Amino acid sequence: MESPVGGSKDSSVIVATLDTGEVYIIVSLYSRRGTQVIYVDPTTGALRYHGKRGYDIFRSENEALDYVTNGSRWSCKSTTYGKVILGYAALGSFGMLLVATRLTASIPDLPGGGCVYTVSESQWIKIPLQNPQPQGKGEVKNIQELTDLEIDGKHYFCETRDMTRPFPSRMPFQNPDEEFVWNGWLSMPFKNIGLPQHCVILLQGFAECRSFGSSGQLEGVVALIARRSRLHPGTRYLARGINSCFSTGNEVECEQLVWIPKKAGQSVPFNTYIWRRGTIPIWWGAELKITAAEAEIYVSDQDPYKGSAQYYQRLSNRYDARKFDAAIGENQKKKSFVPIVCINLLRYGEGKSESILVHHFEESLNYVRSTGKLPDTRILLINYDWHASVKLKGEQLTIEGLWKYLRSPTMAIGFSEGDYLPSRQRLSDCRGEVICTDDFEGAFCLRSLQNGVIRFNCADSLDRTNAASFFGALQVFVEQCRRLGISLDSNLAFDYQSANNHGGYTAPLPRGWEKRTDSVTGKTYYIDHNTRTTTWIHPCPDKPWKRFDMTFEEFKMSTILSPVSQLADLFLLAGDIHATLYTGSKAMHSQILNIFNDEGGKFKQFSAAQNVKITIQRRYKNAIVDSSRQKQLEMFLGMRLFKHLPSVSVQPLNVPSRPSGFFLKPVANIYPSSDGGTSLLSFKKKDMIWVCPQAADVVELFIYLGEPCHVCQLLLTISHGADDSTYPSTVDVRTGRNLDSLKLILEGASIPQCGSGTNLIIPLPGAVNSDDMAITGAGARLHDQEASILPLLYDFEELEGELDFLTRVVTLTFYPADSGRSSMTFGEIEILGVSLPWRGVFSQEGPGARLIELAKRIQKQPNSLLPSPDMNPFVDASPSNEKLSTSVQQNALANPWADLLTGGDTFCDPVFELVTRNVLHEGNDLLDFLDQAVVEHHGAETDHNSSSKQGERHQDSGTHQYINCLKSLAGSHMERKLDFMEAMKLEIERLRLNLSAAERDRALLSTGIDPATINPNVLLDESYMGRLCRVSKSLALLGQTALEDKLVGSIGLGDIDDNLIDFWNITKIGESCVGFECEVRAETSAPVFASSTVSSAGDSFLLCSQCEKKVCKVCCAGRGALLFMNNNSREVTNGASSQGGSSHGGQFDASTNRSVALDSVVCKQCCHEIVLDALVLDYVRVLISLRRCARADNAACKALNEVIGFSLKDCLAERTLPSDNVQAVKVLPQLLGGQESLAEFPFASFLHLVETATDSAPFLSLLSPFNSGSRHSYWKAPPNTASVEFAIVLGTLSDVSGVILLVSPCGYSVADTPSVQIWASNKIHREEKSSMGKWDVQSLIASSPDLYEPENSVRDDKLPRHVKFTFRNPVRCRIIWITLRLQRPGSASVNFEKDFNLLSLDDDENPFAQTNRRASSGGSAKSEPCLHAKRILVVGSPVKAEIGRTSSQSTDQMNFGNWLDRPPQLGRFKLPIEAERLMGNDLLLEQYIPPASPPLGGFRLDAFTVIKPRVTHSPSSHVDIWGTSVTFLEDRHITPAVLYLQVTVLQEPNKTVTIAEHRLPETKPGTPMYFDFPQPIQTRRISFKLLGDVTAFSDDPSEQEDSGFRAPPVAAGLSLGNRIKLYYFCDPYELGKWASLSAI
Repeated sequence: MESPVGGSKDSSVIVATLDTGEVYIIVSLYSRRGTQVIYVDPTTGALRYHGKRGYDIFRSENEALDYVTNGSRWSCKSTTYGKVILGYAALGSFGMLLVATRLTASIPDLPGGGCVYTVSESQWIKIPLQNPQPQGKGEVKNIQELTDLEIDGKHYFCETRDMTRPFPSRMPFQNPDEEFVWNGWLSMPFKNIGLPQHCVILLQGFAECRSFGSSGQLEGVVALIARRSRLHPGTRYLARGINSCFSTGNEVECEQLVWIPKKAGQSVPFNTYIWRRGTIPIWWGAELKITAAEAEIYVSDQDPYKGSAQYYQRLSNRYDARKFDAAIGENQKKKSFVPIVCINLLRYGEGKSESILVHHFEESLNYVRSTGKLPDTRILLINYDWHASVKLKGEQLTIEGLWKYLRSPTMAIGFSEGDYLPSRQRLSDCRGEVICTDDFEGAFCLRSLQNGVIRFNCADSLDRTNAASFFGALQVFVEQCRRLGISLDSNLAFDYQSANNHGGYTAPLPRGWEKRTDSVTGKTYYIDHNTRTTTWIHPCPDKPWKRFDMTFEEFKMSTILSPVSQLADLFLLAGDIHATLYTGSKAMHSQILNIFNDEGGKFKQFSAAQNVKITIQRRYKNAIVDSSRQKQLEMFLGMRLFKHLPSVSVQPLNVPSRPSGFFLKPVANIYPSSDGGTSLLSFKKKDMIWVCPQAADVVELFIYLGEPCHVCQLLLTISHGADDSTYPSTVDVRTGRNLDSLKLILEGASIPQCGSGTNLIIPLPGAVNSDDMAITGAGARLHDQEASILPLLYDFEELEGELDFLTRVVTLTFYPADSGRSSMTFGEIEILGVSLPWRGVFSQEGPGARLIELAKRIQKQPNSLLPSPDMNPFVDASPSNEKLSTSVQQNALANPWADLLTGGDTFCDPVFELVTRNVLHEGNDLLDFLDQAVVEHHGAETDHNSSSKQGERHQDSGTHQYINCLKSLAGSHMERKLDFMEAMKLEIERLRLNLSAAERDRALLSTGIDPATINPNVLLDESYMGRLCRVSKSLALLGQTALEDKLVGSIGLGDIDDNLIDFWNITKIGESCVGFECEVRAETSAPVFASSTVSSAGDSFLLCSQCEKKVCKVCCAGRGALLFMNNNSREVTNGASSQGGSSHGGQFDASTNRSVALDSVVCKQCCHEIVLDALVLDYVRVLISLRRCARADNAACKALNEVIGFSLKDCLAERTLPSDNVQAVKVLPQLLGGQESLAEFPFASFLHLVETATDSAPFLSLLSPFNSGSRHSYWKAPPNTASVEFAIVLGTLSDVSGVILLVSPCGYSVADTPSVQIWASNKIHREEKSSMGKWDVQSLIASSPDLYEPENSVRDDKLPRHVKFTFRNPVRCRIIWITLRLQRPGSASVNFEKDFNLLSLDDDENPFAQTNRRASSGGSAKSEPCLHAKRILVVGSPVKAEIGRTSSQSTDQMNFGNWLDRPPQLGRFKLPIEAERLMGNDLLLEQYIPPASPPLGGFRLDAFTVIKPRVTHSPSSHVDIWGTSVTFLEDRHITPAVLYLQVTVLQEPNKTVTIAEHRLPETKPGTPMYFDFPQPIQTRRISFKLLGDVTAFSDDPSEQEDSGFRAPPVAAGLSLGNRIKLYYFCDPYELGKWASLSAI
């Protein structure tokens, strides 16, 4: 691959798969020095890259490969060599990496540099992952189908230039036009790790060039570039006409670029011509019938021209050159409008099937003109029946007729012309628009620009379109050459022929004329021998566009045909590519492109037979293969993932316990081992069995994570010998930021006995407040069988756990199955979580920049996280909120966080606020509950009293308003019982008031109300709830589809206006019909409430699309109801039709390509009751999701505040200075003396809390990167603190040579100059650390007077003020202990009056200074010294490979092999049952045991065959297409769904006793899990009941039976039927030969 100017290498990729199964991606880019190594996490598939030299940055590929393989290349199981990366996605059980293994330089050298490569050969590398997350068979099948997508020969890219826009692009290649980027989703993983350039920008279509000319003559190059739009992807019968993204099927932008290649340093003249091709932009489709010769064409009967105006608006925006008129100057006339000329090639004769499309095409343009939405655009339609003309007139006259129609529009639209200037020094001489980017060294000067575009179409934008566009582009090609000084005129026009058939590229001369060159100036002049005169001017200058006036034969005779043949060859290849992508076969009727060839007749005979073959191929593929190809395209683009890959996470979890995580305490092992348990955290020993000492009643493991994260899951690999009872049976989990802040988050989680090697996932919640757990039903009634309520609709009793992105320590306490009986065994232990993009935060790039923007919003507006009533994303649909102020409306239009389904204004965390006009607010305290996320920075252990008081005020205000809402519905004395709709609306108000379930229950119980009485889950019968859940699920998918289409449709258009009705349009408490002119009056009765409102008489009215009655907004159903009704009606009327239209881009999961008129509405009377109930249910789920999102964003901002201190004054503004990065690059290596910084956050952290003053920077800022944070910020200890100890855990085991202490900006004084003592250790016990020395800082800095004064200037070229503590000998350790001590008060060497004046800073210079003092070093009084520092740097080098890693375990394990292979004394044997009964949606199983049966020893449960879908409700806001938030924390991980299995037995006399309640882990479907009872049980009946979040799971879509709305409310895969088997324990020798038959 060609390197750019100044480059010395080509891009290359090596994918190395080790024997352990680990995969490393080694990438060398042309644009970057060195080689980067990307690690694919073998568990979740997440890409890992830290940007650390010697770890994942190396000087060469060989060095990187040696590091990965530890110097042993033979350890690579496989190695794949590629050229570039095309994409990657972690898809559950597999990581799919797409690389190009062979490339073709299809356009080797563009003007200005740059090479376009076509992917000639690609390879999907399927990486097996150890992710036990349940995944459906349909998902696995879809992943396999994704690899069948055709890539080779049909996709291209350029690493240096933007190819998504017409040449030359005004934008850098890192900012492409999303309409033509096909691997946007597959490139996201690389963007998220800060390596966006490591995945190329892939375009679909055709790009190739041809040179024309001969030796001795001026040469030219013509390139044909065709970009297929991704806005309406799909196959022939599934993507026709326009879709809801306002794009048409098979839409292609074509570009014809011609230039004259020059030597280096010379200007390169060029010109370029653009045209479009695509299907007709109306809602239409064709239904393929096997028995019919042609497909049946139909046009949508509902608003068939919906979106046509937006389609032309996108074209107008892209090809509008008027905004560049000023730059072009006088070289081009001013344009008054943008012309769009549509060349329609359909058959419009009487009786022709395509005539209906011609009629609607004309009507659609009339409709677009009538809307007045395109005042500056002129659309012209030219109908030209290509097939009829060829049949009646022949091919030559057909071509002449086309030229006649194209002449005027082609000349009016023109093409772009310019020069590439290799140097930017002459830009002042350029007359025209100048384009300069970092992609090239020189500049482009455009003399003229194409204004408008010509668009060709036939039915499919295939054969006729390709032929007509060729003959249109041919005329432009001749003119392009003429403008460049290349004449294609043949001498035959002047009655004689050149001896060289390829000569005559200059304009021909009349007889008697001669061309010569002046020897002095080098200019060309002409001699007329007839008159014996000379002239500098050509005697016969060419006439512009002269060949438009020629007949076909005149064109052929007057034109040199070899360049024409070259161009025809390009169109033939491009036509085959487009036809194959759309129909699966090559183009037909292409013989006309060879009409200028003398052998065209032979080709015509061959083409006739070829067309028959292609027709048969197309019919087969359209009928059989198209649906699969459609699915492949959608998955490749990342569209409809909720349908094709419902359980796959958009952003996989990280595994921070690996590779740099370690145990803070060594784990005891029965085998001699030197790693202290490190193997338990290493993926490289999956089959390892770690055996703890015998008779261990409990084993406690302290895991230090490699980076801070919010812990989400515990992944255990079951490992044992022949006896599976040696593995622990339960586990407790504690988490914390350090050892001093551990909290219990999970107690007594069950670990079933499983086969060795089984992976179990234990979901981990956040720490839950004990008071909330006691007051809220889910926690209070979990063990009460009678009170257990299944949350079939939603979790009414959700407990909210704490979210902490700075968790660093995880403690696991394992308990054996049989205490003291035998040793416990362990396998690999993994902690999964979500980490913030700290690298991007410190560099302000990628996802980290988004997080910084959130923090900036908090800094500028303290309550920016809390939307005001006018910014509520849900109130814009109500009449009571129509009269927003003008300023609010303007802010809503400018706000990029506008909700796409509601049209309202919101941020990424639109927390829920009660509508001001419906419920009385009390001041501005409504949402003060979230003020904890917007805090002024205090010390880590400082109580935020003000925030607590604000939270209490919010709770009092919110609960009071909530009780008022309840009384308005149930009466002041609660005499009336709420129905389902009232209970749901009450929940909506609760969520808008931002009350948690615990706060609600606490308020209800304080008034004597049982929360269970208003639980919507118990107010409906189960049969109705089943149908309701089914409809709600359909609404969720329709909402997701609408969101995707809206986001995609906004490409090239910007924000799209919504209609007046949002997706739900929920009537709030106290809101009723406007009356007056409303003819529906569906909401006439409203409960009496203090702020009950009705809309004013001036409110607008709409027309119901069903009954055509006038309806007010209150009586309208939500937009989701209209979507559902249209989708459901099509299912009923069209049956199983599958060949009707677009499945992508439709507002529904379409089986027909019919428009859904979303501008229309449906009233509530015409809408089924269950649909209205489903809208309310979906709305509640959305509000719950928004609350979770707000909690996650608040936790992320709090984490940033704890690390950088974003609430500090001017912190963010200072960090944007470029000089900081320059200083870090230049100064840091000098400071470290060629060594590395070993204690840098997030890789390093503190083991214990550090005492911190209230007005100090956070103590974690001591370890922040060198150039992060404010220049004036620094850490300081509380007043009167004489000593502080820092226990720093390094990022990895390292050889430490010293410590550097960066001096605070205030400088030192004699009073606060500390003494420093340093220890090193590998363990957390203080008594086991080794002293490295003690230093008196005052004596060290005695010769540095600059350390005794404040730092007032920025010194980028000097080292920062520092004190270095160098060890005598480097020490290998993981923990560094540093103690700072002040001199004793009263020391004679301390002069407070003198010394502290040296520390003073002005208030405006010190962001921490208080108004009553000037001392920046802290303390409440001017004379109080304190400890302070700017940064702590630990210097040394990380250990590349651990020495003495080889263990004697393999030898000793042979000695203990007999113990591991020893079978248990008692085996499990199946216990027969008399009968069993399923009840309660198959979630309750009763089994009856015969008399005289042996005691029960336990039961076997086969893992459920269900998945946990990512999408459970319609979208709430437009984060992005794939639903990722700023934190990448999904709802499923904020509040994990957990299943419980309650086991009860019948004891005498007729007493039911609960004997166990197991918290079930997640694992692969069908995995057998054994649960032993604590002791044998004798009973006649045993019951199993499944509890927990049953609605969070669903069946695999590919295995679901289409049972309509009669489906149960829970997944069929959760049924306990044939899933539980009882067993008893017995000695196998007692059963003899029957033992093997009855074993379970």
